[in-house]
Amino acid sequence: MAGLFDWLFGQYADYSTLFIGLELIAVIFGVASVLLARKTNILVFPIGLVSTAIFVYLLWKWQLFGDMFINAYYTVMSIYGWINWSKSKVSHGSQQSDQQLNESSQAEVQIEHIQSSDAPIMAVLAAATVAFVALIYYFRPVINNNFSFDGAVLGVHLFTWVDYTDMLTTALFLMAMWLMASRKIEHWLLWIVADAISVPLYFYKGLTFTALQYVVFTFIAIWAYYEWQRRYRIQFNAAYA
Repeated sequence: MAGLFDWLFGQYADYSTLFIGLELIAVIFGVASVLLARKTNILVFPIGLVSTAIFVYLLWKWQLFGDMFINAYYTVMSIYGWINWSKSKVSHGSQQSDQQLNESSQAEVQIEHIQSSDAPIMAVLAAATVAFVALIYYFRPVINNNFSFDGAVLGVHLFTWVDYTDMLTTALFLMAMWLMASRKIEHWLLWIVADAISVPLYFYKGLTFTALQYVVFTFIAIWAYYEWQRRYRIQFNAAYA
């Protein structure tokens, strides 16, 4: 048992109490935000902002630049999603009032399925993300050398499987976050795939608490996908009743 504990958490022996505390806070707020997203609760965005802001700082310190970029993007998209979901609730509230539906229905955020018009935006997001993260890793020797080119060796041959996996998960997460902010059901499918890939990736990186967070995220995302499908059917039936 002691050996297992050391394997899972031994790397934290070299971390400061501040870093460990911040990671735990970010994980707790991250899990809370996903649970709120499952219920289409608009508080997902302010709660999620706390988690992403902390992770931006931590990942910069850990020099995990692709992951840091994800969380910086999450921060921006959370603000966009907060505004978009708020508009949806206001619009839906007026519509439901005209139809004399109950007050609880008026508070619902309207859910949509992905459309063919979303594909070009997703493709651009994915391509731009992979290119940007690859550029960061290409210049990683310079970044690690206090942004100096002196003695820094550059090249794609220095990329590791972790770097390529990071590019993939970053692209998936960014597309998922945009679809979530746009209230698309299918964003949960991208979360499921990316979260599952992230579990062994973060264990390998030595961030056990964050890896465990992604285990929880994977199961919540599966649960949430079916919950959003159920909510969409209710929404559809109410609209055409």
